[in-house]
Amino acid sequence: MYKKNISRREIRECAFIILFERAFQKNTETEELYSIVEDLELPFSDDVKELVEGVIEHEDEINSVIAKYSIKRSFERIAVLNKVILQIAVFEILYQDKTPVNAAIKEAVHLAEIYTYKDDVSYINGVLGSYSKSLEEDASNE
Repeated sequence: MYKKNISRREIRECAFIILFERAFQKNTETEELYSIVEDLELPFSDDVKELVEGVIEHEDEINSVIAKYSIKRSFERIAVLNKVILQIAVFEILYQDKTPVNAAIKEAVHLAEIYTYKDDVSYINGVLGSYSKSLEEDASNE
């Protein structure tokens, strides 16, 4: 269901569902993944497509960031739900200047509160908080 104007929260949630589906269908073309939008009657826009394709395009770099700041769990042991939420937030922080770092973290925590276990919410907040602090330190050293 294509919509021109949907909220940032709806964009993230739709992208999250598409990317979660992709995690189980790695060899599926991106365009085929969008069929889930119709099946689940999700709001869809160019912004959703941009977010999904951006995460996919920069997946290796995003995953490196997650692995670096995931102190409690090796990257391979991160639950798929958590990984997708983290990927969206890290992509927004790295590549979407219009999204403030704190907003990306807050929205990732919001998704985690809906879709993950309570302990995972703290874990996601911790990984993104550590990454955020490193960005602040880098900015102050420049």
